[in-house]
Amino acid sequence: MHNYQRIRDLREDADMTQKEVAEKLYLHLTQYRRYECGESELPMNIAISIANLYHVSLDYIAGLSNSKRGLTESKLNPVETQLLIEFHTLSPINQGRLLERLTVLSEQSCI
Repeated sequence: MHNYQRIRDLREDADMTQKEVAEKLYLHLTQYRRYECGESELPMNIAISIANLYHVSLDYIAGLSNSKRGLTESKLNPVETQLLIEFHTLSPINQGRLLERLTVLSEQSCI
């Protein structure tokens, strides 16, 4: 799916007209129509404004993800985030070891 289809779908889901969106983005209606129809390349600053307008990720607008939220707003707390960062620095063997240890710790906490 092309990003112009995504921004059209987002606009329609928000029950907004092209004119309303153009005004919110401080664009001429004709220029916004060109972005939405795929006649003009969507500049990064406009893509960011659209993402902010609809509260979606840039990955979603670019078609890189089907998740509207993406990873821009994580629900992980700082400890969970740090665990993921550290996990990614480990070798595959050590990642496996860590997962085995976590399984053992989980089983022990159930006792």
